[in-house]
Amino acid sequence: MEKKIVDILKQNHQEQLLEFLPILTPEEEEKLEQQIEKINFEQLQQLYESTKQKPQIEEKKIEPIKYVDKYKLDQAKKEELENIGRKIISSGQYAVITMAGGQGTRLGHKGPKGTYALETVNGKKYLFEIIVDTLKKAQKEYGVTIPWYIMTSKENHAQTVKFLEEKQFFSYDSQKVKFFVQGELPLIDTNGKVILDQNKTIKEAADGNGGIYEAIAQSEVLSDMKQKNTQWIFVSNVDNVLSNFVDPLLLGLTVKQNQKIGAKSVVKTNPKEKVGVFCKMNGKPKIIEYIDLPEEMAEERDEDGELFYGEVNIGNYLFHRSVLENLADVKLPYHAAFKKSGFLKPNGEFVEPNEPNVYKFEAFIFDSFVRYDDITILRGKREEEFAPVKNKEGNDSPETATKLYNRQQ
Repeated sequence: MEKKIVDILKQNHQEQLLEFLPILTPEEEEKLEQQIEKINFEQLQQLYESTKQKPQIEEKKIEPIKYVDKYKLDQAKKEELENIGRKIISSGQYAVITMAGGQGTRLGHKGPKGTYALETVNGKKYLFEIIVDTLKKAQKEYGVTIPWYIMTSKENHAQTVKFLEEKQFFSYDSQKVKFFVQGELPLIDTNGKVILDQNKTIKEAADGNGGIYEAIAQSEVLSDMKQKNTQWIFVSNVDNVLSNFVDPLLLGLTVKQNQKIGAKSVVKTNPKEKVGVFCKMNGKPKIIEYIDLPEEMAEERDEDGELFYGEVNIGNYLFHRSVLENLADVKLPYHAAFKKSGFLKPNGEFVEPNEPNVYKFEAFIFDSFVRYDDITILRGKREEEFAPVKNKEGNDSPETATKLYNRQQ
């Protein structure tokens, strides 16, 4: 191993990697060296230190956030807002991003989550295909082919591209589809050491959906949007089969309220539902997780009986392009999650632990909202907007999602 690489490892207390040299081929050693050169070990050390610190208790002034209920708008107002949105979409200034970096592991599916299929009333439907159906419907309605950007991960990029090419993009114009890859960060063990995977490279994982801003800027996506004069971009997850991501009402409302960010919400089923909700924290828009919302606040209701903190975040966001430009170089905070991960030992044995053994670091897309004074929130109905495919069975499973999807057909 080159001296400069050995020096990097020693300076950053990662000398344990030198123990693997006897089992590496020259090609594997070269690949590992290239990886080591690219890693920001200083950042990794800071992240490791953050796992040992107790969260600082900061003064938090939490308030409800204003929202508009789609079903409480009168017809004239609804039409006015939809017409604003329709005009923008029809003029070709609208694009869609699908966050599709995940694997279907929790569903027992080998491959990218977007390649998972549901058995619907319309026959077998892949998650990617359901998205294309919505895009094609919009194509007919607005007379434009909406640009579709797909965020993959290093883990599933090649498989995703291959799948969609083999399916001929489900008859959507492939010239309007672009892929970009979200960033990764190494996993570290409880001693702050990086680990090796079966392929003898440092094990990394996607850096969370908050990495989207940097990934957009570092790819050709942002320049492509500028070239196309795209003004508004809707971002959603690949696994919500009811995602209405070409929504003139949300777009019109966001424009009318003179905001740069819009989001959709659905009502909390009950005060104890384990979901993140929209609120204002210290005067800025924020998503607060259920574990951080005091019980008495979670129970609070207004004079109409509505929960003060009842707007559930369903991962459907609308951004003005200027937001993506402004956030290109912004480093969002990383959140540590303690996970189980297999690792390679210096003797070549691969170990699958029974307990969590590594820290994974993720940034969240909504942590950027605090940089703005306000955002638009449009409340819809859960059965029309939110049917995620996350768990193999039970809530948010293929069974529940298919049932809700079929009702809309």
